[in-house]
Parts: sequence; structure tokens; C-alpha cells
Amino acid sequence: MVLGSANMDLVVRQPRLPEPGETMFGSSFSTVPGGKGLNQAIAAARVGGSVAFLGAVGGDAFGRELRETLQAAGVDTDGIALVERPTGTAHISVLDGGENAIVVVPDANGVELPLDDVQRAAIRAARHLVVQFERPLPLVAEAVAFARSVGVTTVVTPAPVLPLPEDFLDAVDILVPNAGEARELAGLDDETDAARALSKRAGTVVMTRGARGALVARGGEIVEEVEPYAVTPVDTTGAGDTFTGVLVARLAAGASDPEALRAAAVAAAIATTRAGASTSMPTWDEVEPLL
Repeated sequence: MVLGSANMDLVVRQPRLPEPGETMFGSSFSTVPGGKGLNQAIAAARVGGSVAFLGAVGGDAFGRELRETLQAAGVDTDGIALVERPTGTAHISVLDGGENAIVVVPDANGVELPLDDVQRAAIRAARHLVVQFERPLPLVAEAVAFARSVGVTTVVTPAPVLPLPEDFLDAVDILVPNAGEARELAGLDDETDAARALSKRAGTVVMTRGARGALVARGGEIVEEVEPYAVTPVDTTGAGDTFTGVLVARLAAGASDPEALRAAAVAAAIATTRAGASTSMPTWDEVEPLL
């Protein structure tokens, strides 16, 4: 079960970020279904996961397309609410080197919706609940606490980093920040120290580091280093979401931690060789031969 955001990504490819007041030419523009929640759901489904999505969209063309995109990937969309706000958008600048800069306008994703009995039943039926912070934090915190209370494994991507309730991290089984998010969340300058510190609260911390792979921490110690799969990146948008989605899908399928982590690293690397977020995510048939 993924509780998260669904955005339409508005993507401009450009040589660099403009200076304040500067107008510059881009080389291309595209609209791509995205949002961290949608991305993670599709990534998990493409490698064989059985996935349902709890989200919110507006009654506009973007909302219809996002719902259809999830359905086409095999994701259960019965939990998507139709709200009166426009569908969320993400405005993404992809630079020639493959890095990106993103501005998110939440709109429908920011609507405060209660966690009702139907949603609680859906979460209870899942093995894993995956959340991010692109939905209202009170909703996310309530869902995580409920999932933990009924024995569902909780997986959190802390993006964007927000001030958290005091006991939030104690209810997290798997925390998947990137290095910058880990440093900010822990309030430390060193990423390794940050991963160690966060793992004293959350059960397991899997800190992604882009081309440097990932670190795994438990109980205040680094317990594993996940080697990267080397590629030449085209667009890194959605790579972290691919990693999380594939990691959880493989764990749910019964893979060992090292197997699931390696699959996630390979899938994320493949995703960076293609443009877009949800459009770049590989299938299991693409990932498995590279493991």
C-alpha cells in the first residue's frame, strides 16, 4: 500500500539553471505522470509487486491521466479521492548533466483528508505501507501509527524533510532518505553519522547516495554498503522513488535484504538512463538479468 502524492510532472530540459532575472532557452518540454507516491507505486508494480494507492487528484485532465497511468501499471486505484482542488504538479528542470531541480505545487495532494475506515481496512490488508511527505503530515503520521499498531511494516521516504512529531521515527521500520535528507533530518553535517543517528530511532535506515550506492544502518551502526550499478545518467528524476518501490516489492516477495537492496540499486540505475520519472522505471525482466 502506497499512501502518497500523484503529480503531473512538467519537465523542461535545459543546459543549466538560469540566474535570477535571466531568460534562457530550453531544448525540450514534456508532461510525465509523477509524484513520489505514484512513482513508488509504479516502480513496485513493474517488478511484480501487488500494489494499491491512496491519493488525491482533481477532476481535471491531469487527474484522469494519472489515474489511468496507475491502472495501466496494474496498481489498484480504488483509494484515489476526487477533490475540488486542481491535480498537483511538479515543475522540473533537467540539466544537461542529468541532475534536476524541482518545484512542487501540491494542490490536491495538500487537501486534508481523514483516514477513514475503508482506508484503514486497506492498510491492514497490506504487508507494507509506504509513505512520503508530499501529503499532509498529520495524515501520514496517522497512517504510519495505525499500520504499526496492526503489524504492517512501515516504510518512509522523508521527502521533503519536515519537522516531525516527537515519536514519529519510533514507528518507522524502514527509513529511506537520500544523503541530504538524512543530514537535514538528523541535524548533522556528516551523512554517515546521520545514518547512524537516525537508525537509533527507526528500525533500519537505507540511505541512498546516487552514483555512490547506498548505506544501511541499524542500531546506530553501518551494517551494509550497497554498491552502485554503473551507468551514464540521462535524467535522475525518479531514481530514488524507483529504489524505494523496488526495494519494498522485492522484500514483500520474500527476497533477502541484500537481494532486495541489490535489485533496488540496479533498477534505480536503469531509471537514470531514461527520461522522465514513471516512464523510466524498469520491469523485472530488465532488472533480473543484471543481478
